[in-house]
Amino acid sequence: MPNDATRDQLKKLLIEKSVRTGEFTLASGQTSDLYIDCRVTAMDPTGATLIGKLGWETVKAELATRGIQADAIGGMTLGADPISLAVGMASVGDEKSLQVFTVRKEPKGHGKGKQIEGNFASGDTIVIVDDVITTGGSTIKAMDVIEAAGGKVAFALVLVDRQEGGKEAIEARGVPVVSLFSRATLLD
Repeated sequence: MPNDATRDQLKKLLIEKSVRTGEFTLASGQTSDLYIDCRVTAMDPTGATLIGKLGWETVKAELATRGIQADAIGGMTLGADPISLAVGMASVGDEKSLQVFTVRKEPKGHGKGKQIEGNFASGDTIVIVDDVITTGGSTIKAMDVIEAAGGKVAFALVLVDRQEGGKEAIEARGVPVVSLFSRATLLD
């Protein structure tokens, strides 16, 4: 597992760049006193490096615990994209690196009409990614698209779990959730 220094550095950066308090309306439509924009941290070179390192070590440990291998990592655009790429890049040089893909919110309106872009194939075992989960809706939507395309979701890797029912909703679908931070651990 990664050392505590990596986790502490990432936590500090998330709090500095991504966490805001006040009154906010979330993508789910709910209101909250906490807004977390992980994209700002995930698209920062230092943040991406820390997310890649911590994320890959977490994914490796989870795969080892489950006795499985994954082929690819990805999730719903835009939140999952930088996280998936950072973890995929960190996996290079290991026994089996992860391919990276993204799920469009809607199928492409031209060309092949694809909804999954990048390195994904039917039959792949994947790690689904989300930056922040509240209700779990966007992760579940991405799971539906991936499963319809023949992918098998091993587990979900989440940067921050807001602890507002999303983890439980995803796990009710039979997909375990592993979060790098929760509301409690981020704000402790």
